[in-house]
Amino acid sequence: MIPTISKAAALNNTISTAVLFEDLSQLSNLNLNEAETNHLEKHFEKETSCTIHHFPNLLFLEKIKPEKQNYLEVEAARKAGSNLFDALKALKSNTVQLINYGKPELMPAFLEGLLLSSYTFDKYKKEKETFFLEEVLVSDSTTSEEQIAEIANLCKAVFVARDLVNEPLSFLTATQFSKEFEKLSNESGFTLEVFNKQKIETLKMGGLLAVNKGSIDPPTFNILEWKPENSSNSAPIVLVGKGIVFDTGGLSLKPTANSMDYMKCDMAGGAVVATTVYAAALNKLPLHIIALVPATDNRPDGNAYVPGDVITMYDGTTVEIKNTDAEGRLILADALSYAKKYKPQLVVDYATLTGAAVMVAGAHAAVAMGNSGEHMQTMKETGFETYERIIEVPLWEEYAKPLKSQIADLNNLGVREAQSTIAGKFLEHFTDYNWIHIDSADTPFFKEKSNYLPAGGTGYGTRLLFNFLKKLSVSN
Repeated sequence: MIPTISKAAALNNTISTAVLFEDLSQLSNLNLNEAETNHLEKHFEKETSCTIHHFPNLLFLEKIKPEKQNYLEVEAARKAGSNLFDALKALKSNTVQLINYGKPELMPAFLEGLLLSSYTFDKYKKEKETFFLEEVLVSDSTTSEEQIAEIANLCKAVFVARDLVNEPLSFLTATQFSKEFEKLSNESGFTLEVFNKQKIETLKMGGLLAVNKGSIDPPTFNILEWKPENSSNSAPIVLVGKGIVFDTGGLSLKPTANSMDYMKCDMAGGAVVATTVYAAALNKLPLHIIALVPATDNRPDGNAYVPGDVITMYDGTTVEIKNTDAEGRLILADALSYAKKYKPQLVVDYATLTGAAVMVAGAHAAVAMGNSGEHMQTMKETGFETYERIIEVPLWEEYAKPLKSQIADLNNLGVREAQSTIAGKFLEHFTDYNWIHIDSADTPFFKEKSNYLPAGGTGYGTRLLFNFLKKLSVSN
């Protein structure tokens, strides 16, 4: 739940107050007594954060240290927002005013960190969360009401992405995934078209159909489109998201412990691209955007596809199945081929694709590759600005060799080494446009809270893609 957020004309001494500052001299108008001032002078010699309780409210102070890279100061402000939320929750203070005496870009990040930390998912709990942040007042002349509204809408979209990742397969089947997209469409104004199994069969999307063979639930292929009249691009940006709502590995079964137990998050890419379109629509981003989300679960039923099968993809490419747990690239390939019909300016696919990406980046970044250097540079810059960082790896031709098959055009596995790049080379085969592939590694789902990223679904990627698209809307 996003609290009410508004600009404050003047400071209110009767509510909780949070301040970002660079030097103690900037705190002179906070009416601190002598004891508090002396305490803070000693405290901030070693620490950067301090909370003073003025019951029933609090005074939260965060000193932002200068950094060589500005994005580190911005991230420090987000983390300060997270610390502030924890302090407010401990005191059950549900109204706060934010003050910034630092650089102008710190206030939006401070607000963002505060809002992102307020998320909770207790749908299936008997005991519900009782503390909610109700009102935030922003006392900062450099932060506009438009910025505040955009941040609130973007955080709302992140919350939806988190909800979708947190939902179990017992609720979030491929069909339900489409219904959730429909709710977002009705609220924000983007259009939605959903292909059912019969339509998918007519289109001969062999990758999506093969993965779905072991499921008792039908697949869907979702097309989300935001096309405002004032869009700055003549050719659309297409986002493609992996929508495996649960991944057992199929007949190439995953181990249960520490692998299959959280595979409800394998649709995180689909959630990210859908909520990016949702955020774009809420914020009236002047850019034509299309998102494609192929969706199914991957299960080992008696009719499931098996290693050794040969399938024919949407574009006619034949693929020998070496491993049924390399299913994400199959459904993405159909979507990437389908994207050609739009003659796109750029295609970005986002997926929980390989365990190898986890080995490269862990939970601290996603792994990216592609053929559009200028767009990749913009994506990397946006990654630092949002602190949803990416690590670029090359797509050298040598990585395509293991994908050769003796009986088909390609195989879907290759070799164990450099698997994240080999998966990227598989996807590249189905592209003929400017393209970026993002393998989200361990970022979509955390087992423990980390600052403003909660345990469970993190929504990592929605802020990255939205802000990337925002840059493109200006540069087009």
